[in-house]
Amino acid sequence: MNETPEAWDSVLATQLNAVFLLSRIAAKGMLSRKKGKIINIGSMYSFFGSGLIPSYSAAKGAIIQLTKSMAIEFAPNNIQVNAIAPGWFKTDMTAPVHAMPLNDEILLRTPAGRWGQPEELAGTAVFLASRASDFVTGTTVVVDGGYSIR
Repeated sequence: MNETPEAWDSVLATQLNAVFLLSRIAAKGMLSRKKGKIINIGSMYSFFGSGLIPSYSAAKGAIIQLTKSMAIEFAPNNIQVNAIAPGWFKTDMTAPVHAMPLNDEILLRTPAGRWGQPEELAGTAVFLASRASDFVTGTTVVVDGGYSIR
């Protein structure tokens, strides 16, 4: 692996530790009210490895397990904890990929044949934040144009 221990620690602190720490803060108020919703953000790399940045895949995979663990802990208090796992979306972070050969692979593998637009995640977030999902907890909703089914 070419990733340095410092880079590894930085990615885990940003991607995983932040989710844990912020969820703890949010849960305090939810526990006192006996209701709430926590929505974590995973990634398709929660399920697939990455040869480019293994720390990102490790952190995103851990977020899915953290989501399940928090769901078990908080369910008796009417708090639902779920995650969204976006696929390839057009963002500043993914912009460099458009100039790489990987871009063609992404488009070929994605049945929708295109990159997602950030606003296409909104409906999933609204559902998970709404009363319509009161009996949904510990799950991860994949929003990826079909990328993960191939």
